[in-house]
Amino acid sequence: MAHQFSSLTFTDDVAEVQREMGSRPSNEKLTERGPDNDTLGPYERDFIALRDGFYISTIGSTGWPYIQFRGGPIGFVQVRDEHTLAYADVTGNRQYITTGNLRGNQRAALFFMDYPHQTRLKLLANVEAIPWSQAPDWKTDLMLPEHGRPERLILLHVAAFDWNCPQHIPQRWTIEELKQTTFFERIESLEQEVRTLKAALADAQKPHP
Repeated sequence: MAHQFSSLTFTDDVAEVQREMGSRPSNEKLTERGPDNDTLGPYERDFIALRDGFYISTIGSTGWPYIQFRGGPIGFVQVRDEHTLAYADVTGNRQYITTGNLRGNQRAALFFMDYPHQTRLKLLANVEAIPWSQAPDWKTDLMLPEHGRPERLILLHVAAFDWNCPQHIPQRWTIEELKQTTFFERIESLEQEVRTLKAALADAQKPHP
């Protein structure tokens, strides 16, 4: 069994730097005997299903990488099976850089982020783009972003994944995530307390007979 993600990412240049920095022995052991992480387990599938966006990187014919953010309602990236993800690619700014890059190189790297819990799932995939009009009938099961019309079905065929250390991931919350906490209740409570104190202060400053 081998660690598929490091097998794909620890190139000769990467291995050379690892040797220079003294980390090559442990990374070599990981590559040789790490988990064969090319199959999404229940935890990975649940994690992806709860995301409302991800970052995707592709490579153009000039050799330059390009990173784009894809967002939508929670669950817009559908886990079809333990090796396949799917989502509807909708009309955006009409530059089509990611789409064009995939014509020449179908490989992509993705980050799925959970900022509140400082968790990041890295995923390598081979991307298949199917015109929406030619996509299978189950495309209607996909959740669509509020704006834009679907132009193509994107299938992500998982090559490997890996989990990142949370050390340098900042904690951030969306409004929807904050609504699931007591944050807004606390603000409302504090605002009510301020109103009460202001009223008491105004009453105390009134001249009394």
